[in-house]
Amino acid sequence: MYHGATVPGFPAHPHRGFETVTVVSQGLVDHCDSLGCTARYGNGDTQWLTAGRGVQHSEMMPLVHMDKPNPLDLFQIWLNLPRKDKMCDPAFSMFWAEETPTITLKDASSGKAARIKVVAGPLEGAVPLPPPPHSWASNPSNDVAIWIIDLPAGCRVRLPPAAEGSPINRALYFVVGDRLEISSHDTWTCRTGGRVNSAVPLELGAVGKDAKVLLLQGRPINEPVVQHGPMVMNTREEVYKAFEDYQATHYGGWSFPDYDHTHPRTKPRHAYHNGKTELPPSVSQQ
Repeated sequence: MYHGATVPGFPAHPHRGFETVTVVSQGLVDHCDSLGCTARYGNGDTQWLTAGRGVQHSEMMPLVHMDKPNPLDLFQIWLNLPRKDKMCDPAFSMFWAEETPTITLKDASSGKAARIKVVAGPLEGAVPLPPPPHSWASNPSNDVAIWIIDLPAGCRVRLPPAAEGSPINRALYFVVGDRLEISSHDTWTCRTGGRVNSAVPLELGAVGKDAKVLLLQGRPINEPVVQHGPMVMNTREEVYKAFEDYQATHYGGWSFPDYDHTHPRTKPRHAYHNGKTELPPSVSQQ
């Protein structure tokens, strides 16, 4: 699955027509792209990248520790762009861990509490960081939500329905744990995913072991989707054009010495984009 020659990861590759939302729970990712931008993020950070009309980027997993393992745990979510925004300028935003809201929901019966990371979509008073301006998530009426739910064993919590009701798609992915009870009428085993009814409250309970659940939600764009590899467009002809443009321009080329470039081991978490360097609060205060 990994393709780096000396460091694991994904060397330079193109995207057009959608967004990647990379939420890293543990470990680090080194980013470089064809706009000349860089980043190192992880351990709770999220990078929200809008590929738009086209960008090359690499995602490498730096081996910063020489005396112990370098584990990596992340979700990468592909979020489609509507036709009107598919050819917008590429860019990315950083959601640093220190600035990303989390909430706790208590279970009065067990005395335990779930911890929920709110990447997109407000929840119980927690307001997430603003999505990029061309994102489908930037319009609140689209009710896009990305919530990462950590449930202790024996804990049961209740999540609200989607704000706009039944036209909103809602899906769960049960990625860590033993069994997950869903609204008292269904039980999933680990590594199960599926849609649930967004128009009614959702009850989740972890059975046997602690559980981790990814919840994704949003209003359908209701446009044709034609996807081939790293290109997500509305027609087959647009996909052909995406590859032709990439072969002709490499979406801006590649200014780094290697296609699997990594930053020095000692370099802190950072992002260089929009012509300036951005640091997370814990780094900038050092």
